[in-house]
Amino acid sequence: MVQAEYQRRLEARQATVAATTAELARLGGFRLLAFGLAIGIFIAASGGWITAHLLWLPVAAFTWLVIAYGRVSQRKNDAERAVLLYERALARLGDAWAGEGHVERLAPDHHVYADDLDLFGKGSLFDLACRARTRAGARRLADWWLAPATRDVVLERQAAVLDLKARLDLREDLALIGGEVSSALDRGSAAAWGEAPQALRWPWFPHVARVLGLVSTVTVVGWLGFGWSLLVPVVAIFVQILVCRPVATEVGEVLEASGRPATDLLLVGRLLERIQTESFEAPLLQRLRAAWTEGEHGATTQIRRLGRLASFVEARENQFFAPFSALLCLGTQLAYAVERWRAEHGEHVAGWVGALGDFEALLSLASYAYERPDHTMPEIAEEALVLEAEAIGHPLLPDARCVRNDVRLARDDAGPHALLISGSNMSGKSTLLRSIGINTVLALSGGPVRAARMRVGPMYVGASIRVMDSLQEGASRFYAEIERLKQVLDLTEGGRPALFLLDEILHGTNSHDRRIGAEAVVRELLVRGAIGCVTTHDLALAKIAAGEPGMQNVHFADEVVDGRMEFDYRMREGIVQRSNALALMRAVGLPLAEGSGSDANAPEDGAPA
Repeated sequence: MVQAEYQRRLEARQATVAATTAELARLGGFRLLAFGLAIGIFIAASGGWITAHLLWLPVAAFTWLVIAYGRVSQRKNDAERAVLLYERALARLGDAWAGEGHVERLAPDHHVYADDLDLFGKGSLFDLACRARTRAGARRLADWWLAPATRDVVLERQAAVLDLKARLDLREDLALIGGEVSSALDRGSAAAWGEAPQALRWPWFPHVARVLGLVSTVTVVGWLGFGWSLLVPVVAIFVQILVCRPVATEVGEVLEASGRPATDLLLVGRLLERIQTESFEAPLLQRLRAAWTEGEHGATTQIRRLGRLASFVEARENQFFAPFSALLCLGTQLAYAVERWRAEHGEHVAGWVGALGDFEALLSLASYAYERPDHTMPEIAEEALVLEAEAIGHPLLPDARCVRNDVRLARDDAGPHALLISGSNMSGKSTLLRSIGINTVLALSGGPVRAARMRVGPMYVGASIRVMDSLQEGASRFYAEIERLKQVLDLTEGGRPALFLLDEILHGTNSHDRRIGAEAVVRELLVRGAIGCVTTHDLALAKIAAGEPGMQNVHFADEVVDGRMEFDYRMREGIVQRSNALALMRAVGLPLAEGSGSDANAPEDGAPA
């Protein structure tokens, strides 16, 4: 259904491109004909063969055709952008989306799970889901994924996402406004510009500049039209330059500093104008809409006013307009006008931009929910330490490769507090941890999850899955891992609910130290009330589960079929009974010593024979 709707819209926009292309060709021909006719009438009138009054006919026709050509050209450009929009949407549905969305890294270094769960970068969840036009929207979605929200906040966001889910026309319109240009404003940069101290002295000075500009203009007109002495305008202009010189540097700085924020706010204003045409049922959306319309400081009205000032500032760079701008002392007047605008409305800019960021983050989650009909809205539990999921899968895996499993973790007597997951190489242990983690992040941001059903409480997430050494920081993999484990432990301080996901825990040290250290870390996490999962190749660690109430051993298995390793990626109860390490080494052509034998049915270290 989703693919069919996108395909229908793509074909309709392609038809519009074809129709407008043909219309532009016709208008271009008529425009050339009108121009030629005007030249012909001009020549004929110059020779006295016809009256020159006939010239207004082709000139009027040419003017109308130029205007019509511009309008049709804009329709074509919009349709072409819509074609690209739906081609990218269909590519996402076809799992050919990596690198087509937002690939910026918006997580702090050493975040406790962002890199482990592939949240940012090319091929990440952010690359797939973020549809924001502004940095404020991208930043807000990232912030939601980097920290859990409270239950009430998540429920409000879920209602807003469901309200926005089917609004395809709104998403298309917002994607097309302003072309490919995006706003670099976020709440912080908007506040920094809007609330910065006033940069210009002497608030009465614009009146002086206005009088000086008027005097200079009158003297120039008198010289050109009435034969006044050239000395009169020269003196007037010299006085104008002399009087304006003390504020010239400040004026230039104000105009330069306002250029990019004003341009960004114009895009923000156009987006808000479109959003305000919608009626929303979700309370959160109604509050966001009200934030742009309440009182005398309504966002769209005031941003349009700033836009007019910005257009004049930009026009000053035009070679034709620049002399008139200088003569009228326009730069000084515009700088003071921008500063007055900031004084009146600057404190509201951060709120406008922040509210738009919230809306764009919700719209991104809504678009993601629409394009992933196999996802469901999770139930947000009142109790924090519970995670139940039926048929949970990784959101970034194609349908053909996504194998789903059931998981239950809770701090009660009905289920385990933690799972100790053993299994062969490449059997699916790490993918399960990432599936649990990334779906938990989605759930606690207000988005849908890839599961038939999920119930999760608001809790912090800590992961040690993709920990790497660092040449720049001089840290080994083992040191990086123990630092990460300390981060995960810190999440539980003060009784905060936490979910831990630890892959191949303490893999970088010897088996003796690994067992002692891993057991201590896991026991401490459980003592502090956390829930989670731990994977390992060292089956001696399975004894942790045997001796710790609330822990359960599960495993992933493999089979050797015709000399090839095959996996079903299904989680089973108990401890895995064999290793595939030697089989994998043979599969890639590594030499093994004589007598090494086949390990397909050999137990791993610590496993019962």
